Amino acid sequence: MPSKQTASTKNSTNKKTQQLYIGIDGGGSKCKAVIMDENNQVLGTGISGPGNPLHGFEQATNSITESALLALTDADLSNVNLTELIAGVGLAGVNLPVLFEQMSNWQHPFKQMFLATDLLIACLGAHQGADGAVMITGTGSCGFSYVDQKSLIIGAHGFPHGDKASGAWFGLQAAKQVLLSLDGLVAQTNMTTKLLTLTNCQDDVALVENIANKPATFYAKFANLVFDAAEEGDEVAKEIIAEGCAYITNVATKLWQQKPARMSMIGGLTTRLVDWLPTEISSKLSTPLSPPEVGAILFAKQQLVHYKSEKIAV
Repeated sequence: MPSKQTASTKNSTNKKTQQLYIGIDGGGSKCKAVIMDENNQVLGTGISGPGNPLHGFEQATNSITESALLALTDADLSNVNLTELIAGVGLAGVNLPVLFEQMSNWQHPFKQMFLATDLLIACLGAHQGADGAVMITGTGSCGFSYVDQKSLIIGAHGFPHGDKASGAWFGLQAAKQVLLSLDGLVAQTNMTTKLLTLTNCQDDVALVENIANKPATFYAKFANLVFDAAEEGDEVAKEIIAEGCAYITNVATKLWQQKPARMSMIGGLTTRLVDWLPTEISSKLSTPLSPPEVGAILFAKQQLVHYKSEKIAV
């Protein structure tokens, strides 16, 4: 029986004869990578820090590279370099033209890189490369449909001026209501004790000092306490969830007007939110078929076909 090292070397050699692909999903809180072979077999995965260039170009590019290297390590492909991988990269923030251009001009380490929004790769992943729509409820929020090569984006305006019904939004609403409750201006809420405990604060002054000028990822950490309180019967928390669900319902209604074949809901808050949505919305949602990072590879393969076709035509 061959040793682990020998088997590992053999595996790397076999995979090295194939074209390998890497898919990157870069969001506001983390960057996820997956390496797949020509037969769509997952070989390895990696997770690093934030990948949204809106919050820093250097941070985003470092996270992309780090997650890719971690995926190579996880795949046990020690003799494969990033320069041998064809990359599909989907990032939050690149729906803004200036950031798309900046990332397109990045001297990336890959063999080829095909850049898309995180929304498109999420949609392609959820529907295995086919047309469809997604509602994303993670650190941020938005709606997106891709039908007949036409895309529609609803939201994606960023926190705090947008991203309603996102983790950051729920966390911010919790902080606002707790401060109002501590001032005696609204009903008492179970969220008060939960939030003060979570932030290790004793009163409203300490809480304000703790939460002032914090980013979306910070506030998103408070989202679950809203649902925890609501499930305990807290009326203030229920009102926050009702407002968020009303927004999600409006987004879904707008997306269905585009006539997508399927619609999925994805993101870290999905499992908490879906049970609070109206039945007419939740019953029409389909389970995502693949995660966004796989959607990034599907996008890269689609673009590679177009690239080769254009090259032959020339």
